[in-house]
Amino acid sequence: MDTLLYPLEWVVANIVVIWHQIWSFIGLDPASGVTWALAIVGLVVTIRAALIPLFVKQIKASRAMQMIAPDLKKVQDKYKGKKDQASREAMSRETMELYAKHKTNPFASCLPMLVQAPIFFALFRVLNYNLGGDNGPIGLLSQELIDQARDATLLGAHLSETFFNSEGMSAKIVSALLIVAMVATTFITQHQLTRKNLPASALEGPMAQQQKILMYALPFIFVITGPNFPVGVLIYWTTTNLWTLGQQWYVIRNNPTPGSEAERIHKERLAAKAAKRAERRGEDPTAVIEAEAVVEEETKRSGQRQQPKRKNRGGSKPQALPADDTKDES
Repeated sequence: MDTLLYPLEWVVANIVVIWHQIWSFIGLDPASGVTWALAIVGLVVTIRAALIPLFVKQIKASRAMQMIAPDLKKVQDKYKGKKDQASREAMSRETMELYAKHKTNPFASCLPMLVQAPIFFALFRVLNYNLGGDNGPIGLLSQELIDQARDATLLGAHLSETFFNSEGMSAKIVSALLIVAMVATTFITQHQLTRKNLPASALEGPMAQQQKILMYALPFIFVITGPNFPVGVLIYWTTTNLWTLGQQWYVIRNNPTPGSEAERIHKERLAAKAAKRAERRGEDPTAVIEAEAVVEEETKRSGQRQQPKRKNRGGSKPQALPADDTKDES
């Protein structure tokens, strides 16, 4: 494990030190716990910015999985109770055909979490064994910086302390607050994804029940495991949850799932903006809204933005064509 994670620990330590130097250059106290905490926040910003393409893929995959849930249930019901090899192969084939048709699979929605897991453990080890132990320097994290970070406190808590492994109450209070924040942001993120961005049909069935269980089980897991995490790791996890929440809110607000509550709100917002624009131009708001709705549907199908055709102001009729002068007068 040491050999496998060392390159990632080296990268994590270097990113934290670089952000620490940035904050110190801005004017923050290098020995302050706030500066080191913000360096961990900088680590989150760096990692999550690099994972934006994977996050977009995760959103699309999760959305597609929910959309095909009714079709998956039909396939499962079709072969329910059939244990023979041919039936199992047919069910597997039809399931894979559904995934291929909608360009998704159950694992795509887990990509960002799977990628972040090694980073999470690498930071855990840097805080536990470099700052809190005797592993010594790593990368740009010199012994001088290790001693500085080890002595730094955030509201009285050291970054390497955990809820259980701390002497005073300060670390326990800070850990407890961060665990509450981590659990709350995890729940809100899951609720936002499953309740606001899915059509009514996707909120029923086995997959919807699994999502509901996950929405409550995941925060509960953090309640159990959180007290074993160092304060620095809790800062990292809470910050990455806040990033996910904000990023997910932006995607859902601007590109909601068809048929979801988020799409209804999105259309109402677009209609209100179109009505205001039409009012400023002196045009018929209803006609403009209808025209832009048609353009939006065409855009979704073609993938290219088209400009709506504006109608003549004041409802004026088009000019009559001039008479043909080539005719002989009688």
